[in-house]
Amino acid sequence: MKTTRATTARFVATHSILTFDARHPYAAKSLVDAQEMHRTVMSGFRGWVEDGDSAARSQMGILSTWSVDLKNAALVLVVQSRVPGDWSRVPRGALTDKPHTITVDRTIKAGETLGFRTVVNPTRSKPSGKPVSEKVRGARVPHSNPDHVKNWFLRRLQAEGEPATAEGGVVRIGATAEPADLGVRMLPTVSSSAQHKGLRIARAEIRGSLTVTDPETLVETLSSGLGHARAYSCGLVLTR
Repeated sequence: MKTTRATTARFVATHSILTFDARHPYAAKSLVDAQEMHRTVMSGFRGWVEDGDSAARSQMGILSTWSVDLKNAALVLVVQSRVPGDWSRVPRGALTDKPHTITVDRTIKAGETLGFRTVVNPTRSKPSGKPVSEKVRGARVPHSNPDHVKNWFLRRLQAEGEPATAEGGVVRIGATAEPADLGVRMLPTVSSSAQHKGLRIARAEIRGSLTVTDPETLVETLSSGLGHARAYSCGLVLTR
């Protein structure tokens, strides 16, 4: 039985934009430790779920991304969520301006073109070397080559009429793009030396334009993020 794919879907979220003085100890600590950046992001959402809930981030739809301008000592953090954030606990002096909050409410239409930017943790599964019958999952290793990152992203594109899940269980994003128009930039790896010692997150920035093919799937991508390390400021897809 053939199902009719929706031609529109609605995306609703809250965006908080925080601009920090990168020289302030609060911001500096978040820059050098991925777990501290995670704490900074989550500090704006206390009380919405039970303390210690392991699924708190996903329940509140929290995704984030950040960029730093070292020349001007500015750290800009963008946080997306299903619930409003409260940034009153951020230390006085750490912010160079008041947090800016935007309610995003837009209808995504099939066929429209959207500019986008995302920072992702592109990885591949390295075979374990054990027999397939043992069903042992391979180790996840990061891509470090821009061309490999682009191919990682291209596998997730969804041409008109294709299902939302590709062969091998790859989750598609509800849109397609021209490969030649995609820009990829490798970013510094972030890590943590404290509570999560040994944590290392490889990152890459991807920019370009998307043509919507499956609005509902794209809205799910915008809401839930793309790829791994979503708790560590990867996977948020920003569109314009």
